[in-house]
Amino acid sequence: MIIGYARVSTSDQNLDRQIDLLREQGCERIYQERITGTTKERPELNRMFEALREGDTVIICELTRLSRSVKDLFSLVEQIKNIGVNIKSLKEPWMDTTTPQGMLLFSVFAGVSQFERDLIKERTNEGLKSARARGRRGGRPKADPKKMELALKLYDSKACSVSDILKTTGISKATLYSYIRKRE
Repeated sequence: MIIGYARVSTSDQNLDRQIDLLREQGCERIYQERITGTTKERPELNRMFEALREGDTVIICELTRLSRSVKDLFSLVEQIKNIGVNIKSLKEPWMDTTTPQGMLLFSVFAGVSQFERDLIKERTNEGLKSARARGRRGGRPKADPKKMELALKLYDSKACSVSDILKTTGISKATLYSYIRKRE
């Protein structure tokens, strides 16, 4: 099945141009969305992923309609490929995994993206190793025991609201509740 995905960033923008182009390509089903691409939760995109079956082809007008960041784009395309589905962009002819040339170019770009992730991981590990050699440990600093004790006493007394406890002690809400859970 040939499936289209069209998206605009705001509700006052028009999807007509994208829908016309997708229909010209023979899309049997077009998922339409009016939501910013930076939002992780895109209901129509999720519905499309649920409907995809091996052998399908997803067509988009341009890559920016699928994603706003390169990292997110490669993640989405990788998910699509893992299902056994091809993807084709009308504006970027190199993004067409239905052809051997498109598959080669996508593999090269995916390889470069993986290389970048591996370099970041390597540099992070080197930085952690260097910090440990100097006696530093990772993680968040522990809460001041005296402030934590005061916060727990105030909490147990029920004399103060949680908001007041946080202001008085300077401890975060998450830290307070974490210590309360540890006691139980």
